[in-house]
Amino acid sequence: MALEDFRADAMRCTRCSYCKWIPFSLVKSWEFSKGCPSVDYNNFHNYSGGGRLLTMLSLMDGRSEVTDQVVDIAYKCQLCGNCDVTCKVCRYDMEPLAGIREFRRTLNEQGHVPATYPAIIARFRESGNLFGVSQARRANWADGLGLKQLGAGGVDKTEIVFHAGCRYSFDPSLKTAVRAAASVLKRAGVDFALDSAEGCCGGKPYDMGYREDFVEMAKANLARWSAAGVKTVVTPCATCFHTFTRLYPEIGSTVKVLHTVQLVDRLIKDGSLKLTKSVPMTVTYHDPCHLGRQGEPYVPWNGQEVKIYGQAVVYDPPRPRYIGAYGVYDAPREVLRAIPGVELIEMERSKEAAWCCGAGGSVREAYPEFNAWTAGQRVQEAKSTGAEAIATACPGCEKNFAEAVSADGAKMKVLDVLELVEQAL
Repeated sequence: MALEDFRADAMRCTRCSYCKWIPFSLVKSWEFSKGCPSVDYNNFHNYSGGGRLLTMLSLMDGRSEVTDQVVDIAYKCQLCGNCDVTCKVCRYDMEPLAGIREFRRTLNEQGHVPATYPAIIARFRESGNLFGVSQARRANWADGLGLKQLGAGGVDKTEIVFHAGCRYSFDPSLKTAVRAAASVLKRAGVDFALDSAEGCCGGKPYDMGYREDFVEMAKANLARWSAAGVKTVVTPCATCFHTFTRLYPEIGSTVKVLHTVQLVDRLIKDGSLKLTKSVPMTVTYHDPCHLGRQGEPYVPWNGQEVKIYGQAVVYDPPRPRYIGAYGVYDAPREVLRAIPGVELIEMERSKEAAWCCGAGGSVREAYPEFNAWTAGQRVQEAKSTGAEAIATACPGCEKNFAEAVSADGAKMKVLDVLELVEQAL
């Protein structure tokens, strides 16, 4: 696509500012009513979904040019999808999130990116991951677990592959969480293998605007899975989940994708996993953006927009409408409720109204202060529930919250849902 393809969206935006809040029907208090971290932090309209559409329109019409401020507006955004959800509460003919992603891709093609991006993408191209770590170390997190390996002297075929993702693979502070996820599946008797040649999902380069790098990595992963007979990919990473379920189908993927919480929910319900040990703890669950709002299944569409009497917009055939309400919300909550002793307490902003952890859209890498502020806001909301721990299902969220809790001095634990499951086995 091209930036011009979003001209209609930019023209249709009525500047109602609804994109700055969570859906009004879900507001429980003024304190936790805001939905867009970017506009709340920067306090200027252009940093909202509607403001970015306006900026895009100005560039398309030649009324302005790309400056450092425009780059800041485009990239100082977690791409959390709140604006997309709230806009679609009252509109059916706009795609703010897709437009912002195209805004980034366009600027990237013109050489306008945050200062940290070139070094990050150079590491990615050299090593195959954004951390710049040797791929030979990718599966070190699984040492001693006795897990089956695909390739590298292991099996040649597997129907189920466990994709850990880059952050879980290379960040030692997250090792406990990813080991818990794999161990729980193994104890349940799931026949899976680790991919010894696992590659980055490509989701981060996609959001940074490096589309060719995303496509190259995605095609390599799909070719490897096809050769190994992989039918299902299971991942504990919300970003990988979103990338595999929403982006890969656009380039032909038909592989089934499950987040570990979805699979574990099924295993508990069919009796394969029996949680017998009590874990006495009050827990509040944080919905990762890529698992929740952006975790809805991909629906292919190849149609056109038409207007009735030149006015009312309709789509032929009807276009899928991603409204955030059908993301992966029930599975993690069902798993937590199945753990003896765990009491689940909801934050005011939950499910499609959840506040972002701050790490999305490569904000963590490009704007660390904004990233930390956003995480801190969510920790304050979690503390207001009185819960002892924040549980989530995303490595970026877990990393951000651990740092925010430490900076705050709060006495809260930050746990992966599967860590709690492992404690209950």
